[in-house]
This record gives sequence, C-alpha cells and structure tokens, in this order.
Amino acid sequence: MKCARYILLLLLCGLDLINAQTATITGVVLEEGNKPLGDVNISSISNGTSTTSDGFYVLSITADQATTITFSHIGHENIVLENLVLTTNETYEFNPVMKKDTIQVDGVTVTPTGEKSVDNILVVSPNVIRKIPGANAGVENVLKLLPGVASNNELSTQYSVRGGNYDENLVYINEIEVYRPFLIRSAQQEGFSFVNSDMVQNVKFSSGGFQAKYGDKLSSVLDITYKNPIALGIQMDLSLLGASAAIETISKNKNFSSVSGLRYRNNSILVNSQQTKANFNPTFVDLQSYLTFRFSKKLHFNFLGNVSVNDYRNEPISRQTNFGTLTDPRALIVDYEGNEKNRYNTALGALKATYLIEDNLALKLISSIYHTTEEEHSDIIATYELGEVDTNLDSSDLGDATASKGIGSQRNRARNNLDALIFNLAQKGFYTKDESVLEWGIKYTHEDIRDELRESEFIDSAGFSVRPPRSGFVNDQPEDPFNAPIEPYTGITSRNLIKTNRFSGFAQFSQRHDWSGNVFYYNLGARSQYWTVSGTNVTKVSNVVFSPRVQFALKPDWKKDMLFRLSGGVYHQPPFYRELRDSTGIVRSNVRAQKSLHIVYGSEYSFLLWGRPFTMVNEAYYKNLENVNPYTLQDVRIRYAAKNNASAYVYGAEFRLNGAFVPGTESWLSIGYLKTEENINERGYISRPTDQRLKVGILFQDYIPDMPNLRMFLNLLYSTGVPGGSPSYADPYIFQNRLRDYKRADLGISHIFVGGETKYPKKHWLGNLKELSAGVEVFNLFNNQNSITNTWVRDVDSKNEFAIPNFMTSRVLNLRLKMRF
Repeated sequence: MKCARYILLLLLCGLDLINAQTATITGVVLEEGNKPLGDVNISSISNGTSTTSDGFYVLSITADQATTITFSHIGHENIVLENLVLTTNETYEFNPVMKKDTIQVDGVTVTPTGEKSVDNILVVSPNVIRKIPGANAGVENVLKLLPGVASNNELSTQYSVRGGNYDENLVYINEIEVYRPFLIRSAQQEGFSFVNSDMVQNVKFSSGGFQAKYGDKLSSVLDITYKNPIALGIQMDLSLLGASAAIETISKNKNFSSVSGLRYRNNSILVNSQQTKANFNPTFVDLQSYLTFRFSKKLHFNFLGNVSVNDYRNEPISRQTNFGTLTDPRALIVDYEGNEKNRYNTALGALKATYLIEDNLALKLISSIYHTTEEEHSDIIATYELGEVDTNLDSSDLGDATASKGIGSQRNRARNNLDALIFNLAQKGFYTKDESVLEWGIKYTHEDIRDELRESEFIDSAGFSVRPPRSGFVNDQPEDPFNAPIEPYTGITSRNLIKTNRFSGFAQFSQRHDWSGNVFYYNLGARSQYWTVSGTNVTKVSNVVFSPRVQFALKPDWKKDMLFRLSGGVYHQPPFYRELRDSTGIVRSNVRAQKSLHIVYGSEYSFLLWGRPFTMVNEAYYKNLENVNPYTLQDVRIRYAAKNNASAYVYGAEFRLNGAFVPGTESWLSIGYLKTEENINERGYISRPTDQRLKVGILFQDYIPDMPNLRMFLNLLYSTGVPGGSPSYADPYIFQNRLRDYKRADLGISHIFVGGETKYPKKHWLGNLKELSAGVEVFNLFNNQNSITNTWVRDVDSKNEFAIPNFMTSRVLNLRLKMRF
C-alpha cells in the first residue's frame, strides 16, 4: 500500500490540501399544508445555512461520521435529524414538514451504499459511476463489478445477470422504459448506453426477486432517476475517447427545471488496439433532455427526450492471430477487402404527468414513443491462411507464420434493414396510510416491426467452394469437384412485418410492522400480461401469463445492525420480436413466454471497522426455468431458436463487502459463483452460453495522505471463461469448450484542482469553478489477451475447423479532464 502511494506521488504533483471530505444534504422545507417555508435555520456542528423563500436549501457536512442536523424556525417546533452518516460526495435528499405543535426527531443511518434496502434493491452512488475508469464508462461499468453481473466485453454496455442473456434486463428512467437497437452484432458497433451518467441522481439495481411493479423480464431491473436541478450548473468531460457536456437549469420561480446532456464518442483508440487492423470511422452522437414543469403543488409534468445517431464505418485491412499450444503453435493470417456501413438512428419521446390528489394519494399517466431505423450493410472478403509459427528465438521471423497448412477465403454480405416503432401508455398510482402502501398500474404497448433480412456467407478452400453441411451435399472437394450452382454456406433471406399488442397490469401491497423492537416488512404483488402477435405470413396468436411475487424482510432488535431478506415468485418473459425470429429469419408467432421460478435469500450487515462504515451483503438464489427459448451468442448478437423446447436451471451465491477501506473513499470487493445449464429436447443438460462460474470484482480508491487531492481509482475484474460457441449448423452438444478466463485491470489517476474543501474566491481565475480535475486512465493495465468469441476456420487438408479466438482490446492510455461550473 505504501509503495503504491509513493509511486503515485512520483507520477503527479499535488497542489492544495484538504482537511476533510464532505457530503451534501439538500431538499425543500415545508410547513403544514405543504407550503414552502423560507428563512428556516439549518445547522450542524460544523456548518449552517437557511432556506430560500421557496424552502430550498443545500448544506455541506463532514462525510463518514455521524452528524446531527437541526431545523429551526420561529413559531415551529424543531426538527432534529440524528445520526446521519454520508459518504464522500454523496447527496442525500431530505424534505421535512415543520409542525407547530409537535417535535419531530428522525433517526437516519445511511450506510456507504445508502439506506438499508428491504425491497431487494441495491443503491449505487452516482459519484462512483462518474469517476471510476473504464473503456465504456457509465452505469453499466459499475454494474459489471457486481458479483451476479457478467460481461466479457469492455466495448459493450450490455450485461447478463445471474445466467440470463442481454435481452432479460429491464431499464427504466424516471419510470419510463427504454430500449436498445436491435441489429447490433458486435460491441465496437455500439455507441453509448442510453443512460447519461451526467444526468443521474439515483441508481437502483435488482439482480432478481424484484417487485411486481417492475415489468416482465427474467433477470434484472435497472431503475434510474434523473436530476431535478435546484440551481444552474454546467459540467464537461473531455477525453481521447470523446466529450460530453451537461447543463442544469431552474427558473426563478422554481416551477421549471431541466437537465440536458450532449455526448460524442469515438472508439478508434480502443478498436485500433485489437489485432484486426482497420480504417475505423465511427460517429456516435447522443442528445438527451429531462424537463420538469410544476404547474401547481399538485400537478407536475415531466418530459424525457433522446435522439441518438450511431454511424459506424469500418474498412478492415488485415489480421494475424497466434493460437494453439507451446508444442504446436499456429497462426491465422487474414487479408480483407470491402467495408461495413452500419447506421442506427433512435429517438424517444416520453411524457409523464403526476397529480397529487392528497399527500397520501397520487395518480400518474405515462406515455412514450420509441422509433429506431437501422441499416446493416457490409461486403467483406477475407482471404485467410493457416500456418505454423516460427518459434526460433534466433530467427528474424520470430512469431511470424510459416509453412501454410490451409488456404481459403470467406465472403460475407449483408443488406439488413429494420424499422421499429414502439408506443406505450400507462397509468400508475399509489396510496399510503400509516405504514402501508398500495400501488397499482395498467399499461398498453403497441410494437410495429418492419424487418428485412438478407445476408449470406460463402466459404472457399483451395479454390473450391465449400457447400453447406445439409443433406444432398457432400463436402469432398477438391478430390471430387462439384459442378452444381454455388450455394452459400449460410444464407438468410426474409421480410417480416409484425405487430404486437400488449395489455399488462400489476397490483402490490406492502406493509411495515414494529414488534417489540423488531421491524418486519412484506410486499405481496402480482402481474399479468395478455398479448397478441400478428403480421404477414404468420398465424395470429394470443397468450396470457400471471406472475405472483412476494418479498419479506426482518430487521431484528439486535445490537448488530442486521437485515434478512427473502423474495421470490413466478417471473415470465413474453417474447419480443427478436425472440420470435429463428436463425433462418422466419418469425414463429407461437413462441410462448419463458417462465422462471425464482427464490432469493439475502442478509445485510452494517458495522464500523477502524471507526469507518462498512456493509457486507450475502445472497443465495435459485431459478428453475421452463419453456426456455435456446439461443446462441456471438459477441453481442443473440440468435434464438424460436422454440420453447428446453428447460434450464440457475443457482449461485454472492458476497459483497463495501466501505471506507481508506478514509473518505468508497471501495468494494465482490465474489460470485453461479452455474446454469439447459436441457434441449431432453438430450441432457449442457452449459448455457452465459455459464460463467466464478466472478471476482474489486473497486479500490486511494489517495496520498499528504496530498489527498491526488486520487487513484483501480477497477479489477476476473471471471472464468464462458462456452466458446460453435460453428454454423453445428450441434451445441458437441462444442462445449470454454473461452479463456477473463482478466482485466483499469487504472485511473486524477488530481482534484477544485472541489471538496479546495475552493477559490470569485476574483480568482478558478473562482467560478465548482469542480476541476485532470488525470490519466490506463485501460487493460496488464495487457491481458481476453477473447469474446471464436472465429471458426476450416483446414482443407484435415477437414477440421479451428476455433480462433477473437481477442479484445489491449493496453490503452486515455487522458481525461472534468470540470463543473
């Protein structure tokens, strides 16, 4: 530890010292009748402030220690907020109501990840999201460090949770469901996550056992809340990978506020570090706004808008990949001709109205429309050569390919176009009384998909076209030439016009009880969905599902701060368009919803260690899946069988410890184990594509004690390899080999010039800045060769197919500058 700190000291120079780390408490103080109350005195041991005429306040307090805050006003009884513990840079919202006749005393203990969760939801600090290094920084970058979340692709924002796939995760922003493009097949074609980290206020994540109010998916829920600004602010983030800017505004009367973000990204320095050399010219641009209109104290409107353009152009040139063993090293050399031109344009507009009938009764109306147009056009000719590798240490050709064993070529052509329109209209509401909450909702969804799929693959070995391994074709060239018309090794041509109408609803009831000092919480709920699939050349099919769900939590009256949770239920995933389309492009409208019986047990223990707060979370889970729709996974492209011809199971256990290992910081260690297998057509159980057994994630923050503005963020990830897939037409029961283990370390070193206790007077040239930091990031610090999938190459001599690993990015250096006004 000391050695690492002195190394950091030599790398960068420090400027100013800070004496303590801070956090922020903010909100609106109201009086009876929910009227804002001005000139309220707010004081802590070390600081104080007062509310504006509209009741708004912001107070800075010392982080990582218990603080008592008092709200006082003439003619009102004091409100005392006791034992508040916030982590560095955390923002906590507290909206007290000051009464004339009674004294309120609230005891609140906030752990390093927020208040204790009884609803199986993990709260993630937005400050951690914005600061930790990663090739694709953002919310998903943090989620990938959690024990049950898996991703072997640093260029992708997609993730799988507890054995599920990328399509099994729900994402909400302020209760509005958001979607991703459909046709993206490789991570380097991805641009941004939909979630703009600069606009985030709260992040909640559930990896299973979630409540009925969330939608119909099998694996997880990511619940994002965007900011409602309380002051004007501007922030910028510049790096070699791109730039982003966000602005927060609020009107003088506080009735209108907005937060908007503009992002640009270019992955060239990451993609060019891969083994495939290419002329890479992508443009990823995203504009997003969240607006709030307060027409009265009871009626609020919110608008979420997003426009995203992903223009991906790639001209591959060459590639050499060495593989094999020490005794039999081999090499694949590929020369390319042609290019890829892919474009993904998406737009979302959503309007949300909230009407507060009474303090305990509210109604919400949410409508949204999502439109995506996607083009995937490519013509790539790859001429490849398989050979041995020169291992002579004295040779000038060390590492080069020699003695070719197989020569061939491969042509891939795609003309895929998709136009999708998704409309949602939902009504939600809640009613609270004492310690009870009733929530309900109904929703209508219309999906209109227009999809044209045309792609083909021709394989040539030693000048002879390789025919597909179907009945009627015998692959015995060149010994026995075949003079029939050339057939593509794989070829798909289809045109689908599909419409889906969905009606869903939920109701849930939760209650909290105090029994002799013990606190007991439960939530009972159920969801149901009815949907109809229709379109050209398909049979109209209707289905219905019913999903009961339950949660229990117990906080015993012990000296130790413990919480126990048990949740589960029946979860369904009605098929979306991609799940209806099989590997030949044909839509199977009779595909039923996949079903999962899910049980999760967990415990949470908060404690002080070395005088600093820590939290330890343990969970064990089991899923039994029916009506499983098998799929193959290549890079980030999922192709379904469009058949409910399998069953599956998932079980695992997770451990996570987080806290202030170093004073004033938040770090964590997570360990997870899972096993998932499926049984297709009663042939026996084999590993599913996301069967990633062991996962270890570490986020560590540190600073030099004498120079606390010089900070380090270290992101470590290790996971065992997943199944490597199989060639086209191949039986997955034969190909069960795994990819190599995934190992990655990302390091970020930054210096805080302005922020925390380091501030300057207004007349200083840095006086208008609230935050300024600069630093360097090193992605894949130890330059590990991680692979995401395999390229299957045929050796004409042996008739064998070799699995050639597709390696991910190597070590990359990035510079980063952040500022906030």
